[in-house]
Amino acid sequence: MSIAVLGSGAFGTALAISLACDGPDITLWARSATQATAMQKDRVNEARLPHANFPASLHITADLANLKEQQTLLIAVPMQQLAHFIDRNKAHLANKTLVACCKGIDLQSGLSPTQVIRAILPEARTAVLTGPSFAHDVAAGLPTALTLACEDSKLGQMLQTALSTSNIRLYRSTDVTGAELGGALKNVIAIACGAAIGAGLGESARAALITRGYAEMRRMADVLGAQSETLAGLSGFGDLALTCASEGSRNFRFGLSLGRSEPFDANITVEGAATARACHEKAKELEVDMPITAAVTAMIDQTLTLKQAMDSLLARPLKEETC
Repeated sequence: MSIAVLGSGAFGTALAISLACDGPDITLWARSATQATAMQKDRVNEARLPHANFPASLHITADLANLKEQQTLLIAVPMQQLAHFIDRNKAHLANKTLVACCKGIDLQSGLSPTQVIRAILPEARTAVLTGPSFAHDVAAGLPTALTLACEDSKLGQMLQTALSTSNIRLYRSTDVTGAELGGALKNVIAIACGAAIGAGLGESARAALITRGYAEMRRMADVLGAQSETLAGLSGFGDLALTCASEGSRNFRFGLSLGRSEPFDANITVEGAATARACHEKAKELEVDMPITAAVTAMIDQTLTLKQAMDSLLARPLKEETC
């Protein structure tokens, strides 16, 4: 199976390195021709993964027309840019297998990654690759387990075999809805956890946010028809645990800045910010109770301070614990 990775951010680059380390030729597409030339010459992505050298079998291009032979394309562009990217490059992406490697909900349409792809390319063969992973771990060859979700079980089996590497172990699922929701919503909870730690509220507060945030994720997943087992797996609870507990997460670091009332680098993509807004709107539409998501959205939009957000959560009616 011929494979290319579209998107030379940290995670796209890391995936390409891991796939190429196992031998087959892999092509990594970069949006910038200047960046592509530099990476091909220096054999490293200096801007995103400066300490991860490229294997000899990793090739770089900035021209999607060079990917005519690659039938499986891993799309690792930011979620809020996905729709524009797919629409602009429809001719190059048609009749390919497209594996979404981004996490989130499109703010404009409220669609998940594979839904965005199919809205523009209805005949596309789609799957999603998601789960607990940091780019630097993947690129360094450290063991990582991910979920490969595909509604077509036969295609899913083929992709599972083709995309597994010596350090990436893939678990297969047909529950695309659950896998995508887990990957999207955990970023919102990570922002909340970062804000709590940044404000000095302590580890107990973080544990409470993780637990109750997981309950929110499951409530939304249940309404949208996802399987509860998926949310308990790598793409749900596993990704939630990693993202809420490490400063390696951009969403957690963004939350830290909120909690500390510090500015955050605008050049760093924080998928959870847009996802919080999109999920908050969807929760209102579907009448799903998601108070942490609402509080995070209000903090991002600066309609509530952190103290006001925490006070609103603590003032909620006492209830029996149920998921």
